[in-house]
Amino acid sequence: MRVLGLDVGEQRIGVALSDPLGWTAQGLGTVKRSGDIEQDVAEIAKLIAEHEVRKVVVGLPKNMNGTLGPQAERVQEFANNLGKKASVQVEFWDERLTTVAAERTLLIADVSRKKRKQVIDKLAAVVILQNYLDSKSMV
Repeated sequence: MRVLGLDVGEQRIGVALSDPLGWTAQGLGTVKRSGDIEQDVAEIAKLIAEHEVRKVVVGLPKNMNGTLGPQAERVQEFANNLGKKASVQVEFWDERLTTVAAERTLLIADVSRKKRKQVIDKLAAVVILQNYLDSKSMV
């Protein structure tokens, strides 16, 4: 069963995809936000259909104290619309510090600042999805 991981931002959506067995996450790319939630949902729904995805894990940007802010509410609205349009199960995953972890990985790999900006959202989606997959394999 393939799982899609999303890092939903204001300008881009990072996308990651699991292998068919649901063990590893690979970066699929990014989707540039259009400003129209329905159009953005339709773009991700196409990826879901193309890759035969059964579940979508969406990073939920909680505040450090665990509360939900305005961005988390926008992400929830996007995810709920996606679940309805694509008829898939949607789960949320606490994404606190995933962008920091992705940035650190890119720094260790000595990726240039310009290149980091291009891949950070995709890598954040990979971190979200891999953390989710790892949590399920321990059960």
